[in-house]
Amino acid sequence: MNLSRHTFGVMVAAFLAAVGAVCAFAETDPVPRVSRVEVVLANQYRTQVPALTEEFARAGMTNVHFQFARMGQPPQNIGLGREVPADKAREVIRLALKYNLGVGILLPERLFPPRFVTIASSNYDDTVEYPIDRENLARLQDPTLTTEEFHRVYRELTSSRIEPRGRY
Repeated sequence: MNLSRHTFGVMVAAFLAAVGAVCAFAETDPVPRVSRVEVVLANQYRTQVPALTEEFARAGMTNVHFQFARMGQPPQNIGLGREVPADKAREVIRLALKYNLGVGILLPERLFPPRFVTIASSNYDDTVEYPIDRENLARLQDPTLTTEEFHRVYRELTSSRIEPRGRY
């Protein structure tokens, strides 16, 4: 009887050690900070894809997919998933200001996977477009905001009731 208890104890200890190793491995295995970035840019940037890809990679976003508007300027909007880190979200705003001539519309988090980013998407209509002014955009760009604070402000800016304009 004592031998089987001893054997059982060794088996439990080995199991816990294995589980602990798996948990320790999981903690060091980094989760992608931004899973996917979809960007629509004006046609003038079509020849600059390698440089654009490199700039997005330097900003910490490596899974970037570019599309180009055939004519005109894409919409000045951004959409962020609820788990996009604040530092990456600020980079998204910076890149949208640089390559899309501004950010005038926010798309709500609820439309996107947790770590998803879109810049200049034309997939959404005015029933989910929340206009943003320079003052509120500056609030989002505040480098002191934590991820939780950033997303609280973002949700605040994209949660009011909006009346459809024009088409609806």
